[in-house]
Amino acid sequence: MCPKMSPVKIHPEILERRIVARSRLFAVEQLELRFSNGVERTYERLLTPPIPAVLVVPLIDPKTVLLIREYGAGVERYELGLPKGARSQGEGVIETANRELMEECGYGARTLEPLTELTLSPGYMGHRIVVVLAEDLYPQKIEGDEPEEIEVVPWPLADIDGLIAREDFSEARSLAALYMVRDRQRARGIDV
Repeated sequence: MCPKMSPVKIHPEILERRIVARSRLFAVEQLELRFSNGVERTYERLLTPPIPAVLVVPLIDPKTVLLIREYGAGVERYELGLPKGARSQGEGVIETANRELMEECGYGARTLEPLTELTLSPGYMGHRIVVVLAEDLYPQKIEGDEPEEIEVVPWPLADIDGLIAREDFSEARSLAALYMVRDRQRARGIDV
């Protein structure tokens, strides 16, 4: 039984917004908010592009996903995760997913299906990423913007616990997407 949901809340009124910092990739916006109960607060958030990025779950076979190992400047180490990237102007989700797959894994996909959209730290970021399942892969490498060759690591969907135990796997979006796809495969009758 699902818990009873509270009624929809009234969004706070935005009294003022201003950019307080900007870099090549990010801008920090300060919001002055008034909540429906009259309380006023200052919030800060990272502004992100209005076009969502994609996170690709490439299945090389029904039980095996392709992970990539690339440098994560935010955590200052090489990390295992799923291929991902920003959409280019005028590019759709499916085209972006297939392009990123070719650039980062060296495969294209004949079947690409958007599954869901995830956020990351919605309290201070508006970043959205669309999870795309990629199946029926074929070898196809195209040049990307990566500064070095990306290592591709096949991983069994049945061993998500083993992946979580690794020190070099920590991205929550990749983990959520892997659980979704593993459960989807099980619902399809595939023993993973």
